[in-house]
Amino acid sequence: METGTGAAPLVGFTIGVTAARRRDELAALLRDLGAKVVDAPTVRIVSPADDPILRRATERALDRRLDYVVATTGVGWRGWFGAAEGWGRGARLAGACRAAAVVGCGPKATTAVRASGLREVYSPGSDSRGEVLAWLLARDLRGRRIAVQEHGAPAPGFAEGLRERGAEVVEIPVFRWGPPDDPGAVRRLVEQTVRHEVHALTFTSAPAIGAFLETAQTAGRRAEVLAALRADVLPVCIGPVCARPLADLGVESVWPERGRIGSLVRTIAEALPARARRELDTGTRRLVVQGNAVLVDGRTIWLPPVPGAVLRALAEKPGWVLGRAELLRRVWADPRTDEHAVEAAIARLRAALGPYADLVLTVTKRGYRLAVDP
Repeated sequence: METGTGAAPLVGFTIGVTAARRRDELAALLRDLGAKVVDAPTVRIVSPADDPILRRATERALDRRLDYVVATTGVGWRGWFGAAEGWGRGARLAGACRAAAVVGCGPKATTAVRASGLREVYSPGSDSRGEVLAWLLARDLRGRRIAVQEHGAPAPGFAEGLRERGAEVVEIPVFRWGPPDDPGAVRRLVEQTVRHEVHALTFTSAPAIGAFLETAQTAGRRAEVLAALRADVLPVCIGPVCARPLADLGVESVWPERGRIGSLVRTIAEALPARARRELDTGTRRLVVQGNAVLVDGRTIWLPPVPGAVLRALAEKPGWVLGRAELLRRVWADPRTDEHAVEAAIARLRAALGPYADLVLTVTKRGYRLAVDP
């Protein structure tokens, strides 16, 4: 996958990775496509085998006969059975599920159920929990006991809907989220987001979004983070359920059709260049401005974040003059920054461009423009 200039599609872009699980895989795929990665997991996954809350919930589920058992995710189901095996409860859990009606939320959950030696009585073709909830609500649930295997965070309204019909619901919290191992990394990512030094943020769970915004709130930066996510910093989520906390705040995000890490990376590789790639013609050469990089004459020139942002602002209106005040408004988040910062950034930009410094022209008493026709 290339840009047409021979460069990888994410060259020039810096992407924040907030995932706790499979973050190394996600970061490696992004780097393979040329991106720089800021690794800042916003939450920590509590191992099922070491989780006393999961163990107590499992014991409660096994106290009496279960009528239904809901498998919501494949990895969560495997984690639950693996933990129960370690506690010496594996055979008892399998027996309880075998005596109940097992319902799988989609193909991955169903595959895990079958791998554990069980068979499901119902599973929709998609991962939609709404279809599973509708199937259960179509039955008489009064007095029925239902164990719901959860992953990360409860699905809004799922257990409540069952309880309203008279069921006793035992929620099984597999892979709960805890505080991040490195809170400082999350705080730094908040600051980089405010300064637009990252071009995209990836989220693979709704709790990761909540924890990121909570860190921003503590730092007094929540409003600025949300403003950045509504403007130049692209939020990319694993799916619509993950994206819901941002949607509730009026922040639009993108996600792949299939909730897979590979699909997430492909979505980023398509979405970022589509919104932040500019091709310019100076008359003597063609070049591409992409993120914080300039692709020209078969070379890739990486720029520091602020000079890179100045060049992108100029490239949005190629050939047009942008005054210092306009560049301040577009590039600097802090309104107290004075116009000398623009002059310093232009000097750094020209230094970074080296032999291509003449791309950036000074228009006396007016501002700066690129050496291309409007």
